[in-house]
Amino acid sequence: MSWDTCAGGPVSGAPHQHTKQPIVTGTSVIGIKYRDGVMLAADTLASYGSMAMFKDVERLYKVSGSTVIGAGGEFSDFQKVQSILENLTGDDRNLDDGYEHTPSEIYHYMRSVMYQRRNKMNPLWNHLLIAGFNKGKSFLGSVDLIGTAYEDDFLATGFGSYLAIPILRKKWHPDMDEGEARALLEDCLRVLFYRDCRALNKIQIAKATEAGTLISPAYTLQTNWDSAIGQSITGLGDDGGW
Repeated sequence: MSWDTCAGGPVSGAPHQHTKQPIVTGTSVIGIKYRDGVMLAADTLASYGSMAMFKDVERLYKVSGSTVIGAGGEFSDFQKVQSILENLTGDDRNLDDGYEHTPSEIYHYMRSVMYQRRNKMNPLWNHLLIAGFNKGKSFLGSVDLIGTAYEDDFLATGFGSYLAIPILRKKWHPDMDEGEARALLEDCLRVLFYRDCRALNKIQIAKATEAGTLISPAYTLQTNWDSAIGQSITGLGDDGGW
């Protein structure tokens, strides 16, 4: 069954249609482990094609008291992911023993979900980072829209895979405290704001530690454009040439 946008309702007998490409998208998510836990960071921009349209979008989501998730890609599909995870954790809350899925279990569950949707030729157009802290151990994993999944000490999606990973390779170390980890994530997102035309300098940071999970309110990164001052811009000369 398909949807008739003119009539405002479903059209019986019309072919079922799948999303063929993302429309409203978010860009990079960055995650790192540190001494006391794990952090995720993302900006709050959702672009409509090349237009920076929605500037207060939250792309970090608290799954449970031990797990947070961040997503790049199609925002409506991320809302679907949130709905799937809400159903999963809702089932947990209904159990008498108070069972809660671990970050690793949620990671493997989302790997199966993404792979199953890919096999039906109807993928969820997202690249997810799953972060959590359980039994004194940090967890950080990546799952993309075709179900490719892996774990590491630091990860990035989108343009962050090209621009942030080299910074993380140079500056990350396992004994970072929370302040160092946050500063490193801010440095990476600042570079992405300078270099990625789909990025914004308004960001959120989430953390998972022994005390639980927390997502910060959105705040604005300080930026510096002094390096552009004094540069001469070449234009057309009197003869029409450069």
